[in-house]
Amino acid sequence: MIRTINIRTFKTLESVTFELGLVNVFIAANGSGKSNLLEAIGVLSAAADGQVNDQALLSRGVRPGLPALYKTAFPGRHKMPPHLFFGAIGDDAKYEVSLHNPLDDPSPAWKYKTEIWESGGKKIVGRSPAQAEKTNPERGLAALKAVEVPHGPGIGLLNALQGFVIYSPTTPVLRGVDPERQPRKPVGLSGGQLPQAVSELLRQRKKPGKNPELTQQICRDALALIDWAKAFGSSDSKTMSLSPAAAAGGRVVHFRDQFMRSGRNLLSGYDASEGALYVLFLAVIAGHDDSPQICAIDNADHGLNPRLARALMNRLCDWYIKSDNRQLLLTTHNPLVLDGLPLQDDRIRLFTVSRTNTGRTVIRRIEVTPEMLQRAAEGWTLSRLWVMGHLGGVPDV
Repeated sequence: MIRTINIRTFKTLESVTFELGLVNVFIAANGSGKSNLLEAIGVLSAAADGQVNDQALLSRGVRPGLPALYKTAFPGRHKMPPHLFFGAIGDDAKYEVSLHNPLDDPSPAWKYKTEIWESGGKKIVGRSPAQAEKTNPERGLAALKAVEVPHGPGIGLLNALQGFVIYSPTTPVLRGVDPERQPRKPVGLSGGQLPQAVSELLRQRKKPGKNPELTQQICRDALALIDWAKAFGSSDSKTMSLSPAAAAGGRVVHFRDQFMRSGRNLLSGYDASEGALYVLFLAVIAGHDDSPQICAIDNADHGLNPRLARALMNRLCDWYIKSDNRQLLLTTHNPLVLDGLPLQDDRIRLFTVSRTNTGRTVIRRIEVTPEMLQRAAEGWTLSRLWVMGHLGGVPDV
């Protein structure tokens, strides 16, 4: 499990450190740096996997950019370091890396300046600028050394980092109208593999040794959240009545409407509400055996009405609490999401993200306090506290 993330000189993140729980929600105004935060972890993931270039970043949901756009460029008296720094601390393990790419003559791949990988207090990999001539500066040493390292906290941290991705589901891709451009298991970064992933999730309920009880709960909860449906699944597109405008693939998500008469109550994902598709998308992320150990969902509230967003967030937290130390990062603009967070559980964490008057991104964890509990007793919800500006990270408009 990843406990702490450190980022320096990346976009608006001049210097930030924050401690993760199992479910981590970041709320803020547009342009505050939420996506920058997720993309910084994506760069760290690519570095832990051995190479930082456009393809490695795209496959993790990171928008590739020129070094001049990645590098913090705040004016000031102090000169910024010429490199980007990223670090992660886990359970008795640490991985840190600094990357460099000349602004005036950028290369396709970023170069490793320093790299440290530790496990159990012992250094496995240590890299310094003095070693540049002895090693390939575009290849990570930790990823190469990993094949020689037995099981332990160090390899656990590195594997978790390597598998990190940022999901950005979009309604046209979930419906099957637009193609999936990053078809990564289990569901694709934009949701284009949802039909196959739903079938696999349903089959998991009967698999021995893969926590079938949690999978069964997730499927039951997802169906309860889609209150008009009495069943969901996926079908061969040839067996469904689809509009000619639907550019469906080989399989499509389907729902059985409990209010329509039998024989005419089967809806495809193309015809169903976008909220139902997002419920299934998040259910797959939480429950599928092939989901990453740690991942992020950007704009997680997209397509959800406020009440559904609140209820789904509450269920999502419960799913992750019962999972095997999986971790999730979410960004949102919808304040009703906050009301679904059981913040009394330290494994569920809420952060506000804002920018200072000089433009630097600041991340602040919101913890339950006696004052907050008193306000809750008076009818103040977390969403109301945020909208009224008592938690920070609220749009200044």
